[in-house]
Parts: sequence; structure tokens; C-alpha cells
Amino acid sequence: MELRTTAWIIAAVCATIFVTAMLAEQRRARRRDPDRVGFMPWTLVQLLAILATVLSVALALTGE
Repeated sequence: MELRTTAWIIAAVCATIFVTAMLAEQRRARRRDPDRVGFMPWTLVQLLAILATVLSVALALTGE
């Protein structure tokens, strides 16, 4: 598999992780019991996923 195809696949996976983390963060923010906190840092997951998506898309577009 060539680099461009692999970069697009990685970008798609990271974008999916970003959307999942975004939905989980919205769910966490709207919870009924504010004392039931989670252990997952969804904001950090979102940040890392969108960063990896942008870098992968840039790599796929340059094709180097």
C-alpha cells in the first residue's frame, strides 16, 4: 500500500475517533449527576485526534 493511501486511512480513523470523543464529551457535559465524573480526558482525545487528522491529510495531499 502506498503512503498516500495509508495517510488517508489514518486520517479517516482519526476523524472517527474525534467524532466519537466529541459525542462522549457532550454526553459527559450533560450528565444528570455532576458527582459521577468519568476518568477519560475527552478534550485531550479530541485535540490529539484532530491534530493527527490534520497532519495525515497534509501528508496525503503532498504525497511525499
